[in-house]
Amino acid sequence: MTSQGQSLNSTLDDNCQVNFRGTLLTIDSYLGDQDVERLKFLCRDSIASKNLEKCGSALDIFDYLMAEERLSEEDPSFLAELLYIIKQRVLLRHLRYTKEQVEHWLPGRRKVSLFRNLLYELSEDISSENLKSMIFLLRESIPKVQMTSLSFLAYLEKQDKIDEDNLTLLEDLCKKIVPNLMRKIDKYKREKASQAGAPPVTKETESLHQGEKELFSHSDINQLLGALPQEVSWQDEHAQRNGDRATPVSVEMLGASVDTLTSETSTKETAVYRMDRKHRGLCVVVNNHSFTSLSERPGTNKDAECLKRVFQWLGFSVHIYVNVTKGHLEEVLQQFQTHPGHADGDCFVFCVLTHGKFGAVYSSDGELIPIRQIMSHFTAQQCPALAHKPKLFFIQACQGEEIQPSVSIEADAVNPEHVPPSLQDSVPVEADFLLGLATVPGYVSFRHMEEGSWYIQSLYNHLKDLVPRQEDILSILTAVNDDVSRQADKRGKKKQMPQPAFTLRKKVVFPVPQEELLL
Repeated sequence: MTSQGQSLNSTLDDNCQVNFRGTLLTIDSYLGDQDVERLKFLCRDSIASKNLEKCGSALDIFDYLMAEERLSEEDPSFLAELLYIIKQRVLLRHLRYTKEQVEHWLPGRRKVSLFRNLLYELSEDISSENLKSMIFLLRESIPKVQMTSLSFLAYLEKQDKIDEDNLTLLEDLCKKIVPNLMRKIDKYKREKASQAGAPPVTKETESLHQGEKELFSHSDINQLLGALPQEVSWQDEHAQRNGDRATPVSVEMLGASVDTLTSETSTKETAVYRMDRKHRGLCVVVNNHSFTSLSERPGTNKDAECLKRVFQWLGFSVHIYVNVTKGHLEEVLQQFQTHPGHADGDCFVFCVLTHGKFGAVYSSDGELIPIRQIMSHFTAQQCPALAHKPKLFFIQACQGEEIQPSVSIEADAVNPEHVPPSLQDSVPVEADFLLGLATVPGYVSFRHMEEGSWYIQSLYNHLKDLVPRQEDILSILTAVNDDVSRQADKRGKKKQMPQPAFTLRKKVVFPVPQEELLL
């Protein structure tokens, strides 16, 4: 080959390399600190520990993977697998993959080990409270440093306390703290045995969990149904007062049975609501800033703008109403109860930003309106066009007594008197409803006077971040719970815990928008 030909080929190779690195640079721009931590953990078998410790960004990880010949333009499948595992599946398009393609070849070409996958999956289901309990049990052998579930598991592995053939310690921790995670460990053992050609896990091993405690006992269920006899029940208020992480609680509509919720209720994939009609649906936002007899709500316009932005991004037609009186609200409810747009829509969203009391919200003219009354306009009987479709309601308002706020923080409450018991029933007695409250019944919710409310801002950010990962709405609201529960006022004294309640029959998974949501 002539020197001129060699030079041309070298130039083409350099251009390809630059283009591929440009792709990696684009992918890096979408990954946050948590994503980097996840990638580092998943690459523990592929990159030397001393090199991983140096990695401060996804670009650093990509460099080491290319140096180890685990990543190249010709074969980016390992990175595709990593992005798939950390649920950044919208980024697969930059590598010219689709989610379906990765799912098709992954079983036979998996590069992340079964053990690594197991630890990662376990970390996703270990809540902050679970982690604290696990660290407490191992306090004498665990350094007193801030840890995530991933770094905790990585530490146990680094100290040779767990490995792919020794899960005894991990099993003991899970049995005591999170028994339902034992199913993942058993699944790993079966897959590992099958991979090695050995017989599967024995029936004796599979029956280890027969003595596991149900999430709710029959007496717990009766107590919950007694509090709210007709529909969804709220989680134990005592747990909320002690800062425990809230979990959505669902009660079957006919009262024939109550499902015990676990992270894996069945190996069969849960059904998903349709999201392929002519349009996504209608979104109504009632934004009350000024009142005739109550204090103003500075910061609420920021919330309204964020809701408009994120739901338009998701494909909804958004309608905002400001300072709505009781009479005007009734007109709005009647208008959307009979709106022709529901027929070709996938979903309906109704948001209320206002002051409130337990089970009710205030109109701008100071009238107290039960949340149940608002939602009842959209039952299958009142609004047939929304039958069998998800109806999502998000309420930013206090549900209890006002707490004196610190500087720049306000509570969305008024001083309450006794609230009639009829206001306690909020969710209609039928399927396909979700109610997301900014706080549990009896407590206040907080709003920054410039930046908006803790709850709505967290909802906005988690919809923006997790919809592209194809998370369902209940998983997103659980992440919102965790985020809001960690927030506090400037003095660190005032806390808040949101509470979702639902009668959904399927998962609500919004299609990933084609366009990026601009800030």
